[in-house]
Amino acid sequence: MQTKRILFINFGGLGDEILFLPTIQSIKKEFPNSHITLALEERSKGITNLTNIIDKTIFVNIKNKNKYKELFNLLIKIWGSNFDIVISTGSNKFISIFLFMTFIKEKYGYNTGKLSEFLLTKTVDLNKNRYAVQMYQELAKPLTNTITELPELSIQKKPTIKNSVLIHPGVSKISVQKGMIKTIPATEWARVVETLANRGKQVFLIGGPDDKECIDIITQKVPAEKFENLYGTTKSLKELAELISSAEIFLCSDSAPLHIAVSLGIKTFAIFGSTDDKKLIPQNNNVIAIKAKCNCPLQPCLWEKRQTTCEALDCLKISAAQIVEKILE
Repeated sequence: MQTKRILFINFGGLGDEILFLPTIQSIKKEFPNSHITLALEERSKGITNLTNIIDKTIFVNIKNKNKYKELFNLLIKIWGSNFDIVISTGSNKFISIFLFMTFIKEKYGYNTGKLSEFLLTKTVDLNKNRYAVQMYQELAKPLTNTITELPELSIQKKPTIKNSVLIHPGVSKISVQKGMIKTIPATEWARVVETLANRGKQVFLIGGPDDKECIDIITQKVPAEKFENLYGTTKSLKELAELISSAEIFLCSDSAPLHIAVSLGIKTFAIFGSTDDKKLIPQNNNVIAIKAKCNCPLQPCLWEKRQTTCEALDCLKISAAQIVEKILE
């Protein structure tokens, strides 16, 4: 069987790459001998720790001031790679022109108008009002009937720690720097940790470099005997995923570890404020969104209505008591 060289293009954070992974996996199942290349932002390179089906990565600094130079450099790399198929998640009208300029024989993307229908081999409808995995999965349908409902991670699962609640309290530092607040204050997280411990749960804290400030506040406010601090004990995203696999319950905010827990089938509770849970988690009883009772007419506001969160943050006024009761009910 001829080896197909397939290029996937998906720019975004690590969470976006995890949500896109099922699309790549569906195509790989259809073409098991294919060579897979993923063009992505370097900040999301950790995706290669979670799967073994990506043969090569191309980093593109799409946030660069001169993004068109970055895209031209990507074109040069594509021209020298003899790809048979390209699949892109881009949704602006320019992307169909870019894909046409790759000179790759088969080009697949979202329908952004008449031009995309003319320039691409096949377009699919873009429905942003659904779980992102399903939205991306549409891109695979012109090539396969295989549907991969959740990301399949290449990790060694650990035995479940009974009565455990694994907590990842942080979010991406980049999102905070850009004015996108997506979690409750660290002081409230500290109350969550202590309350869960007082209610008889084994509480574990996890996190990476972005979470240090939050975890430091928690460790200052909560007696050490109330929880086990596993911050810094994992050296890769794969190790973090394996640690998450041991949890009976996982508690987090809208962040990449959320998508890892969902992929592993862990009972997950996720705090949502400014982002839309219906787009970011599957709608089932294994993944529960914890949201404030908020009358803000813009909620959820991020990306569709605003590029930053507001100062009031009424959508994140969720108490530790509310969070704990939701978990224990």
